[in-house]
Formats: sequence, structure tokens, C-alpha cells
Amino acid sequence: MASPPACDFHWQAPDFTLPGTDGNTHTLNSIRGQNGTLVMFICNHCPYVTSVLERLITDVKTIQAMQVGVVAISANDAQSYPEDSFENMQKMASDSGFPFAYLYDEDQSVARAYNAVCTPDFFGFNASGGLQYRGRLDAAGRNRAPEGMRRDLVEAMRMIADTSAGPQDQIPSMGCSIKWHSPV
Repeated sequence: MASPPACDFHWQAPDFTLPGTDGNTHTLNSIRGQNGTLVMFICNHCPYVTSVLERLITDVKTIQAMQVGVVAISANDAQSYPEDSFENMQKMASDSGFPFAYLYDEDQSVARAYNAVCTPDFFGFNASGGLQYRGRLDAAGRNRAPEGMRRDLVEAMRMIADTSAGPQDQIPSMGCSIKWHSPV
């Protein structure tokens, strides 16, 4: 289990150019929303991701309605974790009906530029590209979410969309560590 560091407020989102499961190439600019951008690092095989996937898709639709752009990136070593291959990413995106672009960071340069630590790892940026949220999806974690539970990510992105600033108090995400390539 891994957990990312605290939010480094105003840190600027690094640009990227990555292939998507939709057959298109995406950049940070092509993803940006009028009121902010959410960059998520996820993967196919992580039990933390698979257990929250339905909630995540629901929450992303709510976030996108706020004019916030959303993208998911998988950077796991597909040689060691074949479930995370690009072909399996395409299948998962299609089968789950992802409402966001799902991109493949094969050389892991984007994950390193973002200092991604785990899956899921959420980066909420304001319209100026400054980091305002590096927290969790919600308090349920891998468990079933009780009715009416606070939706941390949704509330943080709403705050960012409305005020350009994120919450001062943030609880880090928790998940499987990024599966880095073995050093050569």
C-alpha cells in the first residue's frame, strides 16, 4: 500500500503527449477544462481502483459537469503486470464506459514528472494549472460507500471550479504503488 505526499499548492501541471485508448493522442491542453483539470493515475489490476471504479465514474461525470477536464493515466510496467497492457486498458475503458480519456504512459515519464505514487492518485488543478488537490476519492476507500457519504474529490473539485482554490485540509489517497520498470 502507498500514499502520496501532501498537496504542493500552486505546483504547475507538467504537459504530456500520450496515446489514448480511444485511438487519439492527448495533451494536457486538449484535456484542460474551463474551470480546472483533474489528472488521475489509475491502472487495471489494482484492487483499490477496481473497488472504486463505479463511484469514480459517477464522480467524474459530476466533476465534468463543472467544466473541469478529466483524464486517467496508467503508467504501470505492463511487462511485469500484463493486466495493465494497452490492449487491456482499451478493453477496460470500453467495458466500463469511461467518460474520460484513458492514456498510456509506457515509458513512465509522465508519472515521474507528476511524482505519482499510487493508484489511484488524484491531482486537481485550477484553471491556471496550479495544483489545488492531492487527496482521496472519499472516506470509504476500498469499501462500499455508505449512502450520503461525503465525496472528497467531488467537493474539492467543486471548490476549485468555483473559487480556483482547493481545501486546505486534505486526506491523501491510498492504493497500490505504481509498478515501475526494473532498472536496466
